[in-house]
Amino acid sequence: MKLRVSAVQYALRDIESFAEFAEQVTHYIKTAMEFNTDFILFPEFITTQLLSIPNIDGSSVSIDDLPGYTDSYLELFGRLAQEYDVHLIGGTHVIRKEDGKLYNTAHYFGPDGSVVEQAKLHVTPTEKEEWDMSQGHGLQVFDTPKGRIAMLTCYDIEFPEIVRMAKAQGADVIFCPSCTDDRHGFYRVRYCCHARAVENQIYIVTTGTVGTLRRVDFMRGNFGQAAVITPNDVPFPPAGIQVEGIINDDMIVTADLDLSLLYEVRERGSVTTWRDRRIDLYPDWK
Repeated sequence: MKLRVSAVQYALRDIESFAEFAEQVTHYIKTAMEFNTDFILFPEFITTQLLSIPNIDGSSVSIDDLPGYTDSYLELFGRLAQEYDVHLIGGTHVIRKEDGKLYNTAHYFGPDGSVVEQAKLHVTPTEKEEWDMSQGHGLQVFDTPKGRIAMLTCYDIEFPEIVRMAKAQGADVIFCPSCTDDRHGFYRVRYCCHARAVENQIYIVTTGTVGTLRRVDFMRGNFGQAAVITPNDVPFPPAGIQVEGIINDDMIVTADLDLSLLYEVRERGSVTTWRDRRIDLYPDWK
């Protein structure tokens, strides 16, 4: 199985309306589709851009207002996935569930109209203390016509156990939308992506926000780069980087993934890390 993936280094900027947001999202999708891509990944917290839209009365907008855009967000990405016949990972959007709590939630939109949610399972101190976010419950690993995938957001990738669970349930590709405001956070996520790819012999597609939202607290600075990360073994690139963007540029990267190469290295690679785990010494994912 082969698939083509694109990852968007989404340039955050202050906007005046939802229509501007929709226009920017559509621009990136149209650009990626010029390369006949199968999957397009947007970054974490992409919809915080909507908080830069000024209220008519001049009052401030907070993260609690973001769930008010949920229907519009779902309609936009769902319609674009079907219109362009593409699989969209629409970054993350903050939703309010029946329990009244806020969840930072990744969304997959299929060209057949399907939608899969994956709430972020590990929330950062800023998300918890400043935005009162709650952690998600349960891992979604699901099939697409191009293979089995999972979505793990930013901080999630820093926990090897959850990625092992995804691999054990058959995920060959992890999409990791991210949002980091400085080099320290960026490299934590990036280095962990490489570690998880080596440990589990999987592909990881990641990207982050770039640009700035002058009107939105905690989104004023962004440090991001898109990359497609592979195991470190022949026949993959020696550094485990299939493609990467230019840090903090407004751009898209695209790469082809061959799932058969993963199966090959798991059986006959220089190392076989998934097969050689010592479940007699430490617990397996179950």
